Parts: sequence; C-alpha cells; structure tokens
Amino acid sequence: MPAQPPSPPNPRRIAATVLARIDRDQAFAAPVLDAEIARYPQLSPRDRALATELAYGSLRVRPWLEMRLNALASRGIGKLDPLVRAHLTIASYQLAFLSRVPAFAAVNECVSAIRSLNGPQVAAFANAVLRKLSRELLAEPANLTDAVSQSVDPWLRDALTRSLGSDGASAFIAASAEVPPVGLRVDSGDREEVAARVRELSPDADVCLGLISPRAVLVRDGGRVADLPGYGVGWSIQEEGSQVVALSLGAKKGEVVLDACAGRGNKSALLIGEVGDGAVDAADLHASKLARLQRELAQIGRAVRSTFAVDWSIGKGELGLYDRVLVDAPCSGIGTIRRRPELALRRTAESIATLSNLQTAILSRTAETVKPGGSLVYAVCSVLREEGEDVVERFLAQSPDFTAAPFDSPVAERLAQGGASFRLLPHQHGTDGYFVASFRRTR
Repeated sequence: MPAQPPSPPNPRRIAATVLARIDRDQAFAAPVLDAEIARYPQLSPRDRALATELAYGSLRVRPWLEMRLNALASRGIGKLDPLVRAHLTIASYQLAFLSRVPAFAAVNECVSAIRSLNGPQVAAFANAVLRKLSRELLAEPANLTDAVSQSVDPWLRDALTRSLGSDGASAFIAASAEVPPVGLRVDSGDREEVAARVRELSPDADVCLGLISPRAVLVRDGGRVADLPGYGVGWSIQEEGSQVVALSLGAKKGEVVLDACAGRGNKSALLIGEVGDGAVDAADLHASKLARLQRELAQIGRAVRSTFAVDWSIGKGELGLYDRVLVDAPCSGIGTIRRRPELALRRTAESIATLSNLQTAILSRTAETVKPGGSLVYAVCSVLREEGEDVVERFLAQSPDFTAAPFDSPVAERLAQGGASFRLLPHQHGTDGYFVASFRRTR
C-alpha cells in the first residue's frame, strides 16, 4: 500500500517550525513555509491561512515580542532551544494581536507543544511567562503599528530617514505591518475579465485592479491563486511593482533585450511579450536558476532566446550588444519587508555598504552590453539611498558613455514625472518598495 501522508499538525506548530528554521539555518520564510504546508496537502485553506499569518505576523514584530518575553523571564529566552523559543513567540503574537483566538487556547497549545519537546519543567516556565504576558496585555492592549515600529533596528530607521525623510520613513515602516496582496500579471485578454473570473472562482477573495501596472490584478484572501484555472495561460503571479520594473525598460516590438539578473524569470516573461518577434536573453550568476527559469517559462508557454551564466562582478562573459538591458540587481530587499519580514532582522549597515559596491560593479559591467544609443535600466527592490542614488552617482562618474535619461515607457515616465529615476513605495503606490533609474548610451 502507498505510504499515507502524515496527519496535519496544528498550524501553530507549522509556524513555529518556520521560525525555528529561520533561526537555525538562516533560511528564508517563504520557501520553508511553502515546504511545510506542502507536506500536508490535507490542510484546510483556513489552517493554511492561519499558519501563514502566524509565521509572517510573528516575524514582522519579533523583536518587540522577544523584548516583552525577555522582560517577563528572569533569565530571558535567548538560550532556549530555537523551537521552544519559536513556540513562545508564536503564542505571544496570538495573545497580542489575534483577538479571535482565545488567550487560554493560545497558552494551552504552546505549553502542550513545549511539554512534548522539552518536558514539564520548560512547559511550566512557558505557562508562567505567557500568563504574565496575557495579564499585561489585558491591562494595556498592544498596537500592531507601534510594535512594528519598535521592531525596526535603529540603523535601518536611520537609513530609511536619510532616504525617505522622517515622515516617509515612518509611513514606510507602518506599511510594513500590512499583509500585501498577491499580484497577478495578465499576459493575454482583458484584465477586468480576469479579475471578474477570479472573483467568480474565489468568492471570498478581495479582487481589484492594480493602480500602477496596466497588467496587474491584486488578490487578497484568495487562497492558492496558482490553483485557479487560467494560471499560466492568461495570467501568472508577479508582484505589481516587479511588473512596473520590467515595463520601465520600454522594450518595443522587434528589439533584442537582455534581462541581466533574471532570477526566476518573471521580468523575462513580461519582456518576451513586449518584444514580440524580437528576442529576450536571460543572464544570472547561477546556472541552476537559469535552468529553473527555462522550466517555469515553458510552463506558461514562453521561452528566452538564450541563457548565460555570468558573474557580473568579474566581467560580461561572451554576451554581445543589446537594444535595451534591464539590471534588477541583487540587493538588501528592504523594499519587500512587508512580504519578507525576516530580511529586516538580518541586514546590517555593513551589509548594505557591501551590496552598494557590488551593485555599482554589476551596473558598470552590464553597461558594456548596451548598444550605442541603447537604453539601460537599473532597479533594486530597496528604497535605501545607498542602493539607489549613491549607485547611480558612482556609475555616472565612471561611465562617460552614459547619461541619465528619461524613461522610454509611459508607465515609468508618469512615475518619474519626466525625470530619470523614481521610487515605488508601499504607502504611496501599494506596491513593494523599489528604486528604478534610466540611462542612455551616448556613444
């Protein structure tokens, strides 16, 4: 007889497993959570949603939660087993921010899980700490926006203030408390018809059109939208700001363009549609990513002309010249912390400086593949000046053949208001945060 899948665990335990893996292995939340949920296909949509909310919600305010727990434990919680600490964090998040979960249920579930892991003594400790926290929160309820704000490391708050101003930094941090929608990229057909179809298939979902990308449909509380009919045929999953970055290149029919840091290929897929009978090549540091890109593009009926494994920090390899080049460079990902909150807990001022130097080197090398008169667009999913304006300034200082130039794209032109760069911000545009800049090769 075939092996039976394991019985579904409590979603709280799934979330705790995710947090522990992030601690132990420096893993990223999204793939770990996806893998854990995939192990239990019999999980109900409600339980999948709860596991997701507990994992991401706890990560958004983890420093605040751990500060509260440390204050209530005589020796703190730092030396506890990662999984025990994760269970405590999950339970404290439930007590503070999930009013629909009874306090006794959150405490009992956590204590039961810890007892099975570490025995009655540690379970008794967890019970005492969580009951103290419950009493404190009953006397003075928590505010999620304040907790998110207090969870931001001082160096990051300073960097955001330098980049966005004091009010902009506060608004950006507050927006990170919000759960972002799933973005759909409509490749064929009318997007209003796609939105109507998604509403019909997911009647509990909140579905609306994107405000910036003319191809975007946004879905909240829609479950696994990739399981809906039409995925990979008329539409695919791509965050709205990511769509705007690709559209900012202004690729035209018949042109040959390069997606220089292609990753999984979402932007390549959009560019293939833009160039028509032209061609899109994809480059990336990792050959394994390029192989995955080819497989995933094939699933939606698209293909790049060629792929190139290139280390842009060293050179451009055997690549030729292109009409347009898109450089979506490796970055801190700070613009995506509402979607990937663990990044804010990992980055340091020193890591940002290292990334900024790498981005300048990558931009300079990719520029060598642009034809005279051709366009180069640089983008990062970060809103920090160190990864935006500072990179642009260094690049232009050492690249006499290039000049900052207005975008050759209606979407980007509106956002840049005729200038050569713009930011996308969650509190202004509803997208993840990006910095995007445009250049032209003059000779």
